[in-house]
Amino acid sequence: MADVQMPELGENITQGTVTQWFKSVGDTTTAGEPLFEVSTDKVDAEVPSPLSGTVTEILAAVGETVAIGTVVAVVQTGSGAAAPPVPSDPVTVREAPATRAVAPAVAPEPATADPVVPVGAPPSVASATPRPAPVTAVATKLVTSPVVRKLINELGDDAGLVTGTGPDGRVTRKDAEKVAFSAAHRSVRAASPSSALAGAPSRGGAPPPAPAGANFIAFGKIRKITGDRMVTSKATSPHVMTAVEVDYERIEAVRRTHQERWKAEEGFTLTYLPFIARALVQALEEYPNLNASVVEGGIVRHDHVDLAIAVDLNFEGLLAPVVRQIEDKRLGAIAREIADVASRARSSKLRPDELSGGTFTVSNSGPFGTFMVAPIINQPQVAILSTDGVSRKPVVVTDAAGGESIAIHSMGMLVLCWDHRAFDGAYAAVFLRRLKEVLEHHDWASEF
Repeated sequence: MADVQMPELGENITQGTVTQWFKSVGDTTTAGEPLFEVSTDKVDAEVPSPLSGTVTEILAAVGETVAIGTVVAVVQTGSGAAAPPVPSDPVTVREAPATRAVAPAVAPEPATADPVVPVGAPPSVASATPRPAPVTAVATKLVTSPVVRKLINELGDDAGLVTGTGPDGRVTRKDAEKVAFSAAHRSVRAASPSSALAGAPSRGGAPPPAPAGANFIAFGKIRKITGDRMVTSKATSPHVMTAVEVDYERIEAVRRTHQERWKAEEGFTLTYLPFIARALVQALEEYPNLNASVVEGGIVRHDHVDLAIAVDLNFEGLLAPVVRQIEDKRLGAIAREIADVASRARSSKLRPDELSGGTFTVSNSGPFGTFMVAPIINQPQVAILSTDGVSRKPVVVTDAAGGESIAIHSMGMLVLCWDHRAFDGAYAAVFLRRLKEVLEHHDWASEF
């Protein structure tokens, strides 16, 4: 027998909600095969089975939120294991011992409770009861997550108006928010037909609901958690910004030489980001206090450079998947891994462990043509680097004899935001100077 635990799911994430089981009790599973799906404030991810065998017990029901490290299933390994009979219900939850309280996915109704009204029932059904039953009493398969259950419970009499538009009629967050928005409009119109009154602050200082004609966009879970963490980071670290301009002309020459063949063979464009990541290795080796994390009373220097890359999710949020031990990789390998994790981040195919353990973060706004961005530190790291847009500019160049002339080069800014608790401005400045030197003078052609 082997226990399957809720895995680490990212920096500062302490729990996850089981949203789907891909295996039932009695099914066989292979190591690496998706076993269950988990949802957190930051990401939804498929969790692979850590070993091969037969699923004998499932201890966390769909919709249950459990702490990291909690046993969620048991797998029988070995050739002598006899598979138990497959139960009729796809998820069987073992009765918990007295020391472990397991909240059921569907709360039991007392005998005297009103009949359950399914989500999305027609008005004639909904009117049979004075108030719809809480969504926790609705069949679990109709609701996608505990967050949606909470939203529907808050709708009160309007809960029966929610209609599921997801796969197999499942109720999504957008379904609940659509009804909530309509209810807010009705409240505004009932309060006053005047647009001036509709826009006035409500009693107690709370912001009013969106007026009629406005488009309400609720904060999604990524927006909420990002906001909370950025506020925490700013309150935790004394942020300082240091910037340097870099001449990318040597790198640009290499890109022009290899770009066509690279894209044909690899299927993606060779950007500036892998070059910067490769140069970071050398700079961080010489100035290791930047490849560190804050702990109580000091910092911890890391033995490896595990680079977190901020990835935009189609303007709906950010994830920062980690490329491990880039100090052991040449430019081509770094480019492939960055492209891989970025692609899987956008398609929700990252493993949970790929979102934790970063030692240094790069935020890449350059493709959008930015001039200078001051990013917020990814806690508990001590620094984050923004790679901004590269453009053609006139610059002064010096030849071997010391003569100066004007040339057109590819120029761009690098912006370092750092934690003043970890080091001072001089240390940050010499780190950026070294990073600039590597980018401008390294023999990049040798990487190919």
